[in-house]
Amino acid sequence: MNKKQPNMNVGAAGLFFLFSLLFFILIYRFLSIQITGEAHGQALAARAQQKYANETVIEAVRGTIFDRNAEVIAEDASAYTLVAILDDTVTTNPEKPRHVDDPAKTAKVLAKYIEMDEEEIIERLTKDGAFQVEFGVAGRDISHQIKSELEKEELPGITFIKSSKRFYPNGIFSSHLIGFVEKREKENENGQTETIGQLGIEQSLNEELTGKNGSLEVESDLWGFLLPDGEKKVTPAKNGNDVYLTIDKKIQTFLEDAINRVDEEYKPKKIIALVADAKTGDILAMGQRPTFHPQTREGIAQSWHNEIIETTIEPGSTMKVFTLAAAVEENVFNPNETFESGSYRVTPKSVPIRDHNYGRGWGTISYLEGIQRSSNVAVAKLVNEKLGLDAYRNYLTSFGFDQPTGIDLPNEVVGKIQYQWPIEKITTSFGQGTTMTPIQLVTATTAIANDGKMMKPHVIDKILDSTTGEVVKQIEPEVVGTPISPETAKRVREILETTITDEDHGTGGNYKIDGYRVAGKTGTAQIPGSDGKYLTGHENFLFSFLGMAPTDNPELIVYVAVQQPQIDESTNGSIPVSMIFKPVMKSSLQYLNIQPSTIGKATSNEIPDVSGKNVQEAVVTLQEKGLNPVVVGKGTNVERQLPEAGMITLEGEKVLLKTSGDEVITPDMSEWSLRDTMKFAEIAELKLNKAGNGFVSKQNIKPGTAVAKGEYLIVELTPPLHQKEKEEEEEEMADSEEGDAENQNVEANSNTSSETEEVVTD
Repeated sequence: MNKKQPNMNVGAAGLFFLFSLLFFILIYRFLSIQITGEAHGQALAARAQQKYANETVIEAVRGTIFDRNAEVIAEDASAYTLVAILDDTVTTNPEKPRHVDDPAKTAKVLAKYIEMDEEEIIERLTKDGAFQVEFGVAGRDISHQIKSELEKEELPGITFIKSSKRFYPNGIFSSHLIGFVEKREKENENGQTETIGQLGIEQSLNEELTGKNGSLEVESDLWGFLLPDGEKKVTPAKNGNDVYLTIDKKIQTFLEDAINRVDEEYKPKKIIALVADAKTGDILAMGQRPTFHPQTREGIAQSWHNEIIETTIEPGSTMKVFTLAAAVEENVFNPNETFESGSYRVTPKSVPIRDHNYGRGWGTISYLEGIQRSSNVAVAKLVNEKLGLDAYRNYLTSFGFDQPTGIDLPNEVVGKIQYQWPIEKITTSFGQGTTMTPIQLVTATTAIANDGKMMKPHVIDKILDSTTGEVVKQIEPEVVGTPISPETAKRVREILETTITDEDHGTGGNYKIDGYRVAGKTGTAQIPGSDGKYLTGHENFLFSFLGMAPTDNPELIVYVAVQQPQIDESTNGSIPVSMIFKPVMKSSLQYLNIQPSTIGKATSNEIPDVSGKNVQEAVVTLQEKGLNPVVVGKGTNVERQLPEAGMITLEGEKVLLKTSGDEVITPDMSEWSLRDTMKFAEIAELKLNKAGNGFVSKQNIKPGTAVAKGEYLIVELTPPLHQKEKEEEEEEMADSEEGDAENQNVEANSNTSSETEEVVTD
């Protein structure tokens, strides 16, 4: 035993040393964690928080885009994504399955609600190894109504993920100005998405509209159950700001409908049109073709550019407006002085500038007649012999043609003034060679319409905090130049009016509007081909009109350009342009309650005031005036009428009468015009969504049904126009065919040699 004792002591000493070492290591580790709060380089508090915290993102609502009258143009709406749970392990009670237990039955029911074939649905529902599946585009953006109907079907395993989508209730509606949004995955965010604005306002004000997500964080146990005494941390979401545009929904609707009509009938390569407030520079409507639907993106591949601010054009004879203004301002325009029309050489060696009628001209005529006939020779001589090339170049700068307008839209470009050689300087005076954007043209025109004050164009009216309603930013009208005097502006308008009213010499007869004085200028610009030469052929032009009304005190400026419409040799190129300009200008003036200069005895009436009257008495009063009253309520007295009292309107106009009480009854709107439909939506305070153009053929709310404020009214419009409107259009076109010498002879341009093709615009 004594021999073994030393070995036992050594072993005991070794064990004591080993356990002591382990003890000291543990003590060191414990103290290290206590002091640093880290293990393996990771913060233990953060790990614990991550393990036991349950965090939910509170999504910020993207700001709403309104028109100038607070009509919704783009807004976030609740939407749902359809999801099917396939894994049978989620089911704990076989009598109450929580997964898809019958794929065939489920597919048959789902096929009634989503745009997907039953066979394709079954294929997804029987996918091996999948815990859950979605249904692609067909299963996204499910409305609350469809979700509710599906929930009533009580399909096991079918559930929904709530989200939001961008809703554009007006469909194709100045799409390039408004833009659209896309959802993209955030980098390193585990599949989380963010909404990014594309094109137009959605892009340029993306930061203002987006807002900032919040979060809800609560503590849970290892199995995900909330702890009873767990802390809650709420970071509220900051919703995006609301944007109010200068666009007027009704005027934009007038424009879209007119453009649709021309697009369908003449199938041009391009249409550009915009309406501006002559006093402020506010853009009231802006449209183009090709365009796209912001909800579906259908058509986006045809044109990504806002043609009005991102594409330059040769303006053609609309440029003569500003050449004339410069000559009048410098007091070198004598309307009674004569010159020899036909052709003109700037220098002895330069190619001749020719008038648009094959260069034949009209003999010796006055300069006033030269402007009325849109003579290239007239403006060439004014600039070269009277105004001076240097002085004219200064006016081009004063009118803003060599700088951006600063409109609050992305990607604005600037045209190029060709002013190196003598011939280029002169062709610029009638709009050839030199380029500019349509928005530059309209901006310069505000100086003519607004007594010399040129206004900066705007599409944004104000930006509001969507939570508090406080104004974040307010846009005020801004004068950006005074290139001419008020006296010059007035005189130029009067001269331009004669290009429309002079039946013998005027080139703008197609643009007369009954009851309103219009001043403006036609344009027929040649189009450069891929080989650098101008295209030839009767239809290969950019036909345009730049007009303002009323002449004595313009309220509106309308610019319309139609490129290469499909017209035959007998059709005047100004016809499709006037089919947009005239209805848009006239309807807009009437809508804005701008009184006509003359009122026909049998065609128009002043709407009497019947508010507060007994319904039967009100109906009789309106009928006696040749108006068509429509009662939209069951009360005994008239509470509100639309159009308002005092407005001038045509015989047969529908006057909507809202009766006392909260109940509004939906009328049968079959064959109603969009304008009348808009009146009902306004008086009933409904959200209007239209599809197509023409007249109402379907409505989602049955006639006789009571409606509540804020509901959606969806109507389907179908062409063609009523026969009465067709006859009126044909009569107006026939009345204006005579005296339009400009475009009757435009085919002369197609026979001009390449040496002189730069000088043959009207």
